[in-house]
Amino acid sequence: MRAFRTVLEQKIRERRQSIEEFAEFAGRFARQHKELKLGTVSARHLQRLASGIGPKGRPLGEVRPSTARLLEKIFGLPIDELLAAPHAEEPTARRAEMDVNRLGGAFDWLDARAGWLPESSQWEVMARLASVDTDALHDRQIRRARVGRSHLSRELRAYYADLTDGYGAYGVRFRDDEFVTSIVTRSEWVDLATRLVPENERFNLVTASAAGDDVDVRHAVDRLTEAAALDVRMTDLPIYRLLDIDVRSGRISGTVTLSSFAEYALSMDLLEGEFVDALAGERGKLPLRERYLRDLAAVLDMGGRLCAGGVLALCAIARPADPHRGPADFAILVQERSATVLNGARRLSVIPKSFHQPLKDPRADVRISATLLREMEEELFGRVEVDGTVGGHRLAAPMHPSRLSAPMRWLTEESGRLRMECTGFGLNLVSGNYEFAGLVVIDDDKFWTRFGGYVEANWEAVGLRVYSSLDADLIGELVTDESWSNEGLFAFLLGLKRLGELGGDRVRLPELTATVR
Repeated sequence: MRAFRTVLEQKIRERRQSIEEFAEFAGRFARQHKELKLGTVSARHLQRLASGIGPKGRPLGEVRPSTARLLEKIFGLPIDELLAAPHAEEPTARRAEMDVNRLGGAFDWLDARAGWLPESSQWEVMARLASVDTDALHDRQIRRARVGRSHLSRELRAYYADLTDGYGAYGVRFRDDEFVTSIVTRSEWVDLATRLVPENERFNLVTASAAGDDVDVRHAVDRLTEAAALDVRMTDLPIYRLLDIDVRSGRISGTVTLSSFAEYALSMDLLEGEFVDALAGERGKLPLRERYLRDLAAVLDMGGRLCAGGVLALCAIARPADPHRGPADFAILVQERSATVLNGARRLSVIPKSFHQPLKDPRADVRISATLLREMEEELFGRVEVDGTVGGHRLAAPMHPSRLSAPMRWLTEESGRLRMECTGFGLNLVSGNYEFAGLVVIDDDKFWTRFGGYVEANWEAVGLRVYSSLDADLIGELVTDESWSNEGLFAFLLGLKRLGELGGDRVRLPELTATVR
């Protein structure tokens, strides 16, 4: 192993950069940070600093303050430590390395998109982690969670006040109140009752150029730093980007292309946090929303922007009569999302819930039903192999019948045991996402008797709630809960309505009147 003369030399070599490459990076780094604009370091000067030896073998002497601040900012270490001889790695340094490694290929994507040298964004994040205030980040998460769903939805609808004829926000009247979501939809896009079978799902996968503006580098690095500090999982896997859609009862068709989850996470997904922070009084302007989703025309222009998507469904499982619980009913499942998920953190949602993305075969996996089946395996039956953020990349066919969990194998062995429908479609004003709402019904109560103990939420949830389809009072209270995500409530309301049509005596729901306006 090479013996490094200084910590600075060691850190540069760990980046797999030459002295000249690092000097170039340092110059660009200084130009990107106004407070460091006077910090310059030539390759020749850098060579002396890294060696720890001044001209003609003399001691280095004092480093110019602007240069010292530049190097300290890049590496997150005091200049005296950078110029000292290396010592055993500190546990905090190892932890920082581990934290940023959890972010997968997001760094590679940002480096390429910003025109930076490889690993530049990773080292920028590691430098920031040395001084990040995690308590402040947790406090901000708590403040964001206090902004209720109705408040967020109301302010978003006020921002996009120019609603086009034929489009409206989906909501419901319950008792004397109206609960409106941030999901923009049309009357023909809801109450679809469309069985998710091959003849009803027609998606065309095409190649297309990248969408949207250049990434806002400063906000992207902030997001990566926050994700590393809070242990948020972010893996750069392919996702589907919607180009156009044709939704009607009995048939769903559209055109999609592949995009990058990192691009979504470091651009469109930043809009929610920015808007919620403005509502919480932390900031007033909305530069990212003005850039990516400035008006309703931009929201509806799916092909002209990065329009990522979600697939989520209300899951209802038939249960036999029970001497303690009462008559036969459906178990309705609702999840409380974890703080470590990137999307919908600390919110209520239906389960399964997932990004619309391929598992292995992009063309075959584009069906909505493929996403729902995969997420049932992952989120309800504990199959780690189908969780792209954890593993399973070595399997050629993770959803092959020979690898299915026992509950999923039973459900798919005979037709009719599992019913999946698309209940609605809309565009979410929060971040421009398209949302496919669905209903998953298991009518045979033998499943609950045999496999009810297998049903367990994965790491994405901190809790799994179970409601009886006969308990109209509790379900009514649940509708009014401000903890819902908007897309979660959208799918929940549409799923309840359809379950009431299908469930017969097993279902007794509160009186809900849907609205689109």
